Amino acid sequence: MTITVIKNAEFVVGWDAAAAQHVYLNDADVAFDGNVIVHVGPGYVAKIGEQVEEVDGRGKMVMPGLINIHSHPASEPLNKGYTDEVGSPGLYNSGLYEVMPLMRGDAEAAPHCLNQALGELLLSGVTTLVDMSGTHETWIDVMAASGIRGCIAPLFKSAKWYTRNGHLVEYDWDEKAGERSMEAALQLVDKACAHSSGRLFGMVTPAQVDTCTPELIKASRQEAERRNLSWQIHAAQSVPEFHEMTRRHGVTPVQWLHSLGVLKPRSIVGHGIFLDDHPRAAWHTKTDLSILADTGSTVAHCPTIFMRRGMALRDFGRYRRAGVNMGIGTDSYPHNMTDEMRHVAYLARLMADDPRTTTTTEIFNAATTGGATALGRDDIGRLAVGAKADVVLVDLKHPMMSPYRDPVRSLIYAAGERAIDTVYVDGTKVVEKGEVLTIDRAAAAAGVQEAQQRAIEKFPGLDLVANRSIADVAPLTFPLN
Repeated sequence: MTITVIKNAEFVVGWDAAAAQHVYLNDADVAFDGNVIVHVGPGYVAKIGEQVEEVDGRGKMVMPGLINIHSHPASEPLNKGYTDEVGSPGLYNSGLYEVMPLMRGDAEAAPHCLNQALGELLLSGVTTLVDMSGTHETWIDVMAASGIRGCIAPLFKSAKWYTRNGHLVEYDWDEKAGERSMEAALQLVDKACAHSSGRLFGMVTPAQVDTCTPELIKASRQEAERRNLSWQIHAAQSVPEFHEMTRRHGVTPVQWLHSLGVLKPRSIVGHGIFLDDHPRAAWHTKTDLSILADTGSTVAHCPTIFMRRGMALRDFGRYRRAGVNMGIGTDSYPHNMTDEMRHVAYLARLMADDPRTTTTTEIFNAATTGGATALGRDDIGRLAVGAKADVVLVDLKHPMMSPYRDPVRSLIYAAGERAIDTVYVDGTKVVEKGEVLTIDRAAAAAGVQEAQQRAIEKFPGLDLVANRSIADVAPLTFPLN
C-alpha cells in the first residue's frame, strides 16, 4: 500500500487528544495509509521499503473534512429560483405546507439533483453527508459513485400534511402506510451499511414530529438502537407545528419527544428552533433547552433556509452554553457548508444582539466534532492517528484567503469554498484544483434544469388553494417581455 504524505503544510488543523480540541500546527505533515491517518505533525519519516506519494503542502492549510448532518439533496436543488422569497403569510411565513409541495420532482430528477448537490458539498469541504430524502432507486449507486462518505437517511411518516386555504394545516393519516414505509427505509439503511465501499452507513429518520404516530416514533428509535445507528426527526421547525403539538398534547414538540423517551445521545432534532422560550412560541414553560442538553441530544442547525423566511434560532451560542451538542447542515440549496458556517456566526450574533455569543472555534467544532458526536463516531471530523483519511486542502495563496493570520477565519468569513483546492474522502482524492473528479457537474445541472421545467408544467394541478401557476406564487424578479 502506498502512503500518501502531505508534506510541509503551512497550517494543519490537527487534533490534540489530551485537550480534546483542534489545534494549529505549522510546517507539519499529514500522512495516511489507505483510508487511515498514520501521522499528523512535523517530519514524517518513511519506513524502509515504504512506497510514498508526496503531496506538496506548502502554501496550504490541511483540515479535517466537514460533516453535514442535515440535508435534502434529492429534492432541494429543484427549488432554486422558486422558494427564495415565498412563504405562507397565514402560516407564519413557513414554506412547508403550501409552497414546497407544489414543486415536485419526478423519478428522473432525483439522481441529477443528488449529483448537483454532492458536487457543491464536496467543493465546500464536506466529506460526510447525512442525506434525508425520499427513497429513490439510484440513491445508493449515486452516493457511492460520488466518493463522499454518505449516511443514507430515508424519511418515513404516518401522515401527509396539506393546506386547502393557506392558513390551516390538515393531516391525512395512514398508520399502516407509515409502518410499511419504515420497513422499506430500514431495508435501504441495512443495504447502505453493507455496501462494499465501506463509506456508506445509515440513520433511522422518522420525518416530522407532527406527521408520525407515537408508536412509529418509539419503534423507530428502538430500531436505531438495535442497529447502533443515530436517529433524527424534524421538530420545533415551524410555528404551525409548535401550535399543532401543543393543541394535540398540551406540551411542546421537544417535551412530547422527551415524554416518549426518544431524546438521548445520538438523537438529532432537525432545526430545534421554536422552543418554549422562543418569542414566537411564547409558551408558559421554559424547559426545552435544558431537556435537549440533559438528554445529550443534538440540534441540527441549518440557518440559511430559515433566514429566507425571516426566522432564526435564538441563538447558537445560547444553546452551546446550555450544554446542547450542535451540528450543522445545509438543508436546502445552495449546498455550501462554508456559507452555512458563516451564516451560523452572523445569525447567532444578530439574534443575541451580542457579537460575543459564539466563536469561530465553536462553529468549526459543530461542523466537525459536533457532527461526529451526533453520528456516534470518533474516527471522522478530526485529523488524528487512527481517524479516517477525510482531508481538505485549502489554498492559502488564493487572493480571498490573504491575509491568513488565522486561516480558518479567512476561509469561513472571506474566501469560502473558492479556496478549497483538494479533498480526500477515505483516502481517495475526489476534488483536485477546485474540480470534482467523480461527478459530471454539467450533466447534473442540465438534468436539474430539465426536471424543474417538467415540475413547473405540473405545478397548477398540485395547488389545492387556487390552482395557481408558478408565476402566481413566485413572480420573476423582473417582468418577462
